[in-house]
Amino acid sequence: MEITMLGTGNALAAKCYNTCFVLSENNRHLLVDGGGGNTVLDQLHQANLPWNGIRDIFVTHKHIDHILGIVWMMRIICQHMNQEQYEGEAYIYGHDEVIAILYNLAHTLLPKTHNRFVGNRLHLVTVQDGEMWEIIGKKFTFFDIRSSKTKQYGFTMDFGNGEKLTCCGDEPYRECMHAYAQDSKWLLHEAFCLHSQADIYKPYEKSHSTVKDACLAAQELHVENLLLYHTVDNYMGNRKDLYLAEGRQYFQGNIYVPEDLEFLVL
Repeated sequence: MEITMLGTGNALAAKCYNTCFVLSENNRHLLVDGGGGNTVLDQLHQANLPWNGIRDIFVTHKHIDHILGIVWMMRIICQHMNQEQYEGEAYIYGHDEVIAILYNLAHTLLPKTHNRFVGNRLHLVTVQDGEMWEIIGKKFTFFDIRSSKTKQYGFTMDFGNGEKLTCCGDEPYRECMHAYAQDSKWLLHEAFCLHSQADIYKPYEKSHSTVKDACLAAQELHVENLLLYHTVDNYMGNRKDLYLAEGRQYFQGNIYVPEDLEFLVL
């Protein structure tokens, strides 16, 4: 299985795309979030991931840097369904608030010739806290991260061999995630900025964390690999080196700080 980071930036990043990614195995793909606009289509193109190969999508929460790109995915899918150039069906998963927003956006912004497929061949699937779904041939368990800002879900994916990948969404690890995140082979965790610059970027005011915070959590959880994303874009040229230097002081496992369009074998 591979993960392709379409974007790695926070909501207001201009030098990289908003955080979203694709999990891929055996020509099956799950898009997680869509960033804030139609740039998601270009990111898929540049990553050599055909948009019509994305048959499954999960949206963590309703913030515009995560959900608006999904509207463009809905448009291109429904448009090609209408033109009889898209075979089969597609699925978008999310909690009840996300699904309601996507339904309303589709019926507000898309023409009737397109939105008639929403709920028909483009299925909007509401997932519950602790509920398991089989997606791209893997077992996914979705969970409420108990956000203080807006309702948000993360997930754990079972590789099928006793190992798992856990995505905490775009907020810090909380104790309610412990059963899902503990002993993960891969932990996907936001790291808004360096701890040494927390007084400048003020991550805690935004319900975000620093590299140090993420690494301490991963160390406590006995994680093997930690992937850091959802960052500020003020030091893009040396972000990787700076994050690794700070993170290795607090986490003994492997740390990955991918750039946009970088992929990793999981």
